[in-house]
Amino acid sequence: MRDVWSSPVRFAECDQGAVVFNGHYLTWAHEAVEAWWTALGLPFAETGLDQRIKAATLEWSSSARYGDTVTVDAELDRMGSTSFTVALTVRVGERVCCVVRTTYVAVADGVPVPWPERVRALLQG
Repeated sequence: MRDVWSSPVRFAECDQGAVVFNGHYLTWAHEAVEAWWTALGLPFAETGLDQRIKAATLEWSSSARYGDTVTVDAELDRMGSTSFTVALTVRVGERVCCVVRTTYVAVADGVPVPWPERVRALLQG
């Protein structure tokens, strides 16, 4: 499953050189994952499980700047039994700025648990 989220780059997201601060790429990735869950038909908060981020990596190619509009594509990168990884590509137009990979783990009572079959089916589309 793939979905798109977009937003104009806001002044508050940039340094004095009008370049986006690194941490905002993670915020955009999270916004895109929430939109992705909704597009799958299961809003993020309604999965029925506590979801924790186990890992997030960012690989930059170029900078987004004030005045740009960023678009984030989200797609399933890997599905495990208790975790999955989403690949999120941040673009300005066709230019790739950053690829974020975020791994989410399903947790119940503080312990990783398998994702329910209905969630797995939606994720694997």
